[in-house]
Amino acid sequence: MSSEMRDHNPLITTDMSRMDLDVIHQYLTGSYWAEGIGRELVARSMEHSLCFGVLIDDKQVGFARVVTDSATFGYLADVFILDSHQGRGLGKKLMEAIMKHPDVQDLRHWHLATRDAQTLYEKYGFTALARPERHMELFRPRMDQSTGTLPEKSE
Repeated sequence: MSSEMRDHNPLITTDMSRMDLDVIHQYLTGSYWAEGIGRELVARSMEHSLCFGVLIDDKQVGFARVVTDSATFGYLADVFILDSHQGRGLGKKLMEAIMKHPDVQDLRHWHLATRDAQTLYEKYGFTALARPERHMELFRPRMDQSTGTLPEKSE
């Protein structure tokens, strides 16, 4: 079920048919966290996430997705507002829509990673890890960002 939150302009929607994959991919491929990511990989990540699009006059100007089981855990990812639309409070409106969405109301644990937007997320209750010693990651920097696979091993 998709939802929409309209505050005149912008429209914030979870309707996948209104997402502009070209705009989303173009932004993500130039971002510090998804540099060079392939279009098909972006599309696949969107298919398996709760996506939020920020639209002004039916044009995509922002995006975020929540990777979630809709019960206990959510990972907030790929959050952006196009540079040409920053400074207008759209990031705050996007975060408000995400945090009010019915599918994430019961989540006990949220996670996100950011290099430079801590002050935005703090307004919505996010903090630095309370117990970083309990968190681990598997990082694959050699993964082919266009296909989402590890390169063939050379012998």
